[in-house]
Amino acid sequence: MLRRPRLWIGTGLIAAVVSMMFALLYVGGNVNPRGNLRDLPVALVNGDRGADAGGRHLDLGDQAVAGIRKAAEGDRSIDWQVVSRAEADKRLGSGKVFGALVIPEDFSATVAALGSPQPAAQGKAAPPTMTVLTNQAAGSIGSSMSSQAAQKAAHAASASIGQELLKQAGAQKTALPTAAQLKLADPVTVAVADGHPLGARSAMGLSAFYYALVLVVCGMLGANLVNSQVDTALGYLHTDYGPIRKREPVQHTSRVRTLAIGMALMLGMAVVMGTLVEVATVGILDMDASHLGLLWLYSVATIAVVGLGSLALFAAFGTPGMLLATIVFVAMAVPSSGATVPLQALPGFFRALAEFEPLRQITEGLRSLLYYGAQADAGLTRAWTSMGVALFAALVFGFAVTRLYDRRGLHRIPHPDGETPAAQEPAGAAEPAGA
Repeated sequence: MLRRPRLWIGTGLIAAVVSMMFALLYVGGNVNPRGNLRDLPVALVNGDRGADAGGRHLDLGDQAVAGIRKAAEGDRSIDWQVVSRAEADKRLGSGKVFGALVIPEDFSATVAALGSPQPAAQGKAAPPTMTVLTNQAAGSIGSSMSSQAAQKAAHAASASIGQELLKQAGAQKTALPTAAQLKLADPVTVAVADGHPLGARSAMGLSAFYYALVLVVCGMLGANLVNSQVDTALGYLHTDYGPIRKREPVQHTSRVRTLAIGMALMLGMAVVMGTLVEVATVGILDMDASHLGLLWLYSVATIAVVGLGSLALFAAFGTPGMLLATIVFVAMAVPSSGATVPLQALPGFFRALAEFEPLRQITEGLRSLLYYGAQADAGLTRAWTSMGVALFAALVFGFAVTRLYDRRGLHRIPHPDGETPAAQEPAGAAEPAGA
């Protein structure tokens, strides 16, 4: 066998394609997130009410917002969304933004107190503060990128305000101590807070991704198991138990019926597997989760749809269908899911994949269930819709192809006379695996 070039060439080509494809997809999607970053949504809240100082009215909040937006004109990495505090909290609570920069109501007043001509008033004045809100529920890396951008913008605004304060202090012709000059040069304190707190057992916002990946893997493994068990029951495959090999007598049936049997069995397995996944993660591991009934239904439906889709590919393409299912549900799905690196930090090719690849839709639905109170507009509606479309496509594609094969006489075993002697063994007959 090892002297046959065909064995080496065929196996080598498949191994080369798979390894190259997985490397390009997995690493290519995540290798340069900052370089690919485009339009990461971050809320910008200006609650400043202004203040009167030195005979003029100050609106430093508006000034800071204008400076941030002007600086962003030549940089498309961040999409600054100027909204109210209530709207920012709503968007944080539904995953629409990865973070927020909040300018408080007394911002101008606290800055004006620092610029007071009375040194005593300067010393007692509370430092002006901007608050950066994070959102790990939307993704840890995206939240980190948002936080860094917001802090950079806040420090830039602080430096701009500091220059004006130093000019005012210089105009007063009063010598300031070095410490006071340093305080005026960078007057704004930047505080970081959690904009949408998560439970301690939520994997820092990654539990939805890991749960989604488990569901996809269960669907694929379940489809492989069902496919082999149905073929074994129909007598198309041997079953090895250690050194013992068993084979059932061949039962001639159409490809359509074979697929229907497999899909019916897969639906039953989805109920079992989805139930046990939730029992293991929520019941045993104590993962933070609510809406347990809806989570169970979502888990069962996801495993069923992935499994039925895989079975359709197996029925249409045979053995290569298993590789194709792995590429569709894993190789292309994981890097385009937006679960670790946000979609806004992926290359254009992966953003296009994310529009239809299942793992992104599954993960967003689970984020809604686990982090956002099962809000429909937080990704749950999109997930259910995508699942329905995928189910319809799997059924139509699988049965259309198998019916075409049947009508053209492309049966798996063309005629009983074509059976091998081994296929005509009585039920339960056993032979050594090496025979």
